[in-house]
Amino acid sequence: MSDYERAARALTYLETHFEDQPSLAQTAAAVGLSPYHFQRLFRRWVGISPKRFVQNLTLNNAQRELRKGRSLLDTALAVGLSGPGRLHDLFVTLQGMTPAQYQNHGRQMDISYGVHPTPFGICLIGITERGICWLSFGESKSDADTAQMEQTWGESTFRRSQVLTGGYVKKIFPGAGALPNDPLPVLVQGSEFQLRVWRALLGIPLGATASYGDLAKTVKAPHASRAVGTAVGRNPVSFLIPCHRVIRANGETGQYRWGSPRKKAMLRWEKLHLLGTSENPSS
Repeated sequence: MSDYERAARALTYLETHFEDQPSLAQTAAAVGLSPYHFQRLFRRWVGISPKRFVQNLTLNNAQRELRKGRSLLDTALAVGLSGPGRLHDLFVTLQGMTPAQYQNHGRQMDISYGVHPTPFGICLIGITERGICWLSFGESKSDADTAQMEQTWGESTFRRSQVLTGGYVKKIFPGAGALPNDPLPVLVQGSEFQLRVWRALLGIPLGATASYGDLAKTVKAPHASRAVGTAVGRNPVSFLIPCHRVIRANGETGQYRWGSPRKKAMLRWEKLHLLGTSENPSS
């Protein structure tokens, strides 16, 4: 069997069995190669790893299921994921630390930051070696004040790097109304309760919304809607941790740290994406 035939057989196998989330060893065995040699062959012929290919198939199927109106849990299980929390993990991998952990282990981190245009206005983005630690929005470059970011990560060293941060912005907003193509690591610092709320935000699927009360129930604090709202408002990595998907119980969009019109634009943009259309959110 030629390398091309093995690659074609592997693609067919993964397209048929991706809901089982096959391991590298299982797929390699299906084409008669060791995991090491199969990984190299697949990357050479397909351009991405087998794991990334399965993730892309899973995401595409998840989007189709969500368009049918299925619940988040049903969708997650239908595409072979262990639960709803894993669905957004394909886009965002969140690492969290409490202030005490940051003080003990994260002090003197190097943070590179930059200011860039996005579909939702100018953004200020901060990057550490562990991932994206800040993402905020403004109307102009003069709005991109680093004071809040520096206050959050006060023990760190900051340096401006438009080239490095520009690469991350392109991953977050690939263009033409597309979503991120690759999983993105995110690093946040907050109280235990804030971390619980921010992780819960990742469980709200694309194109959907949840009330503050819904989110309070998710974090097992059903009578703490106000505290949940405060935690949502302090989310330091906008858009990727989707605090814009939290609305009032009466269906009103409600406030947003970076402006209610921007929140409405984000929600509209996501719904259009689910429908398979691309449209400038400002139009």
